[in-house]
Amino acid sequence: MSVTQAVVVGQPLTVEQLVEVARAERPTMLDAGALERLEASRAAIERIVTLGDAAPRIYGVNTGFGALAETRIEQRLVRELQRNLVRSHACGVGPAMPKEVVRAMMLLRAQTVALGHSGVRAEVVRLLLDMLNRGVVPVIPAQGSVGASGDLAPLAHLALVMIGEGEASFDGRSLAGAEALALAGLSPVQLQAKEGLALINGTQYMTAYAALALHDAHRLARVADVAGAMSLEALKGSQAPFDERLMRLRPHPGQAVVAGNLRRLLVASEIMQSHHDCNKVQDPYSLRCMPQVHGATRDALAWARELVARECNSATDNPSVFLTPAGEAEIISGGNFHGQPVAFAADLAAMAVAELGNISERRVEQLVNPALSSGLTPFLANHSGLQSGFMIAQVASAALVSENKVLCHPSSVDSIPSSAGREDHVSMGSIGARKLRQVVENVSHSLAIEILVAAAGLDQRLPLRPGQGVQAAHAAVRQVVAPLAEDRPLYRDIAAVRRLIDAGELVEQLAAMGQPLE
Repeated sequence: MSVTQAVVVGQPLTVEQLVEVARAERPTMLDAGALERLEASRAAIERIVTLGDAAPRIYGVNTGFGALAETRIEQRLVRELQRNLVRSHACGVGPAMPKEVVRAMMLLRAQTVALGHSGVRAEVVRLLLDMLNRGVVPVIPAQGSVGASGDLAPLAHLALVMIGEGEASFDGRSLAGAEALALAGLSPVQLQAKEGLALINGTQYMTAYAALALHDAHRLARVADVAGAMSLEALKGSQAPFDERLMRLRPHPGQAVVAGNLRRLLVASEIMQSHHDCNKVQDPYSLRCMPQVHGATRDALAWARELVARECNSATDNPSVFLTPAGEAEIISGGNFHGQPVAFAADLAAMAVAELGNISERRVEQLVNPALSSGLTPFLANHSGLQSGFMIAQVASAALVSENKVLCHPSSVDSIPSSAGREDHVSMGSIGARKLRQVVENVSHSLAIEILVAAAGLDQRLPLRPGQGVQAAHAAVRQVVAPLAEDRPLYRDIAAVRRLIDAGELVEQLAAMGQPLE
């Protein structure tokens, strides 16, 4: 396996690399420098262990956990302590996490340990990477983490498979953890001092969910510009509000990017020219304010993505091992496992993505409502009354955006004390990250509905042609969905457009034309 093929764990990790390992099963390998760091920090732990019961009290090495941190554990019981920790904390409930999220979590756990501040043996990290490379994926319940002291329950289910217990999927089957490891040619690890704690202490569950969702949200931000441009053309809206001079008066970066994308999509539009001298003064906000609304979403997502990228490369274990220049160890207990940064990012990102759905649904209403649609047939039906056309497509979008309003209630403002009051403030970032994923799913469907409906509106504007970018998007839709000549079940059409969105084909077609969107 070459370095150029594999994602090298222990070097800076990007969100894009995380996505490739999680979804495309890109191989991984351990960095040589990380191996040295792991060996040095483990040696520091071993020096403490060799002192036996005369060693100073070190949290997680020779003490209990949480509210039991003051309980001293005898040297002879240290290994049993780590095994008991993993077993007792594996109490997740609910549906199993998606395979891609578990794979992302595995990579992030390996990355944080490979930074060399956890005191873990290299063989523990190697087992995680071997599991990734050979397709052993722990079955992990999605619920049970409050997002501080780390994502304890989900990560414990991950560690449970590593010690030959729990459940895992392998080769398309759900198996006992030990059996899955054996079929992959792997052996369980026997946890040593501190290693169980090092595997379950951190934010890798919420960060995995958030990173994948933010990657998808970036794609949706560009698709929203495409959908909006299609609706604008179908509704005979104006491109004047996207003038670069206007954007300079309010220089938010996202706003400028969206306006630039819209101008690109509308180049050489016959529809725009056809109503250049009409009496209409201003368009509805859902058309006119796309740079401001879509742009604000982009700026929020950029902040969230930067934060999550930092978290991907953070050591979130507790306690942390530091080596002095003389090679002596200093072990410091702290709170790097607390998920508040990721919790805020997930909550803000969910609100930001939801707004793409909110404004999209309003544009769909403009398209289907005969009082608003400027010459289009009611509900874009060929025979309105006899046919319902896209009437209920708008209702479906309304349902999605309404659900998002509930999902956007911030999880990060909540906290329930745990562990007998020792863990008295928690982030709930795990809940926020899962909600973010669902919001992204819902908005992807909303944008698919808008693109489908806007394509029907563009059909009614023929023979006038829209801008070159909008033409390309319309053509891509018509390759997978026929025009609506008469009523038919629309769920297949919506799903077909959704697949275009997920595959990135709408945006890729524009790039192939020399009009890439930012």
